[in-house]
Amino acid sequence: MNHKSAVTRKEHFNAAHRLHNNRWSDEKNTEVFGKCNNPNFHGHNYELEVKIIGEIQEDTGYVIDTKILSDIIKVNILEKFDHKNLNLDVEEFKVLNPTVENIAMVIYMILRPLLEEKYELKIKLYETPRNFVEFPY
Repeated sequence: MNHKSAVTRKEHFNAAHRLHNNRWSDEKNTEVFGKCNNPNFHGHNYELEVKIIGEIQEDTGYVIDTKILSDIIKVNILEKFDHKNLNLDVEEFKVLNPTVENIAMVIYMILRPLLEEKYELKIKLYETPRNFVEFPY
């Protein structure tokens, strides 16, 4: 008998960013992004939830070994994003506006190929305690 379950790993990282569209004037960027367009950047304490959905394995009782999941997130996400300026230090955001939506999407795109296809992957990223994004949706 197969039983699906979801395993969620919660992580935390701090990062700075600036919301800015290079195709727009400074005035339009200020109008659209407000304080988030500060040329000197601003930061957030991001809370990340990585959810893996799959069948509970009969031999281990796991959907996925959480230590393995933790290591994958640490090496591929936290080391890349934590205490970084996303616009300057993370390759993907040199051409992509680092909104919370885009950050969640990039995290998904990094992790998806590192996990077996049998798993469904969901990302939830909190930019503030009241603002978060789920990807994919």
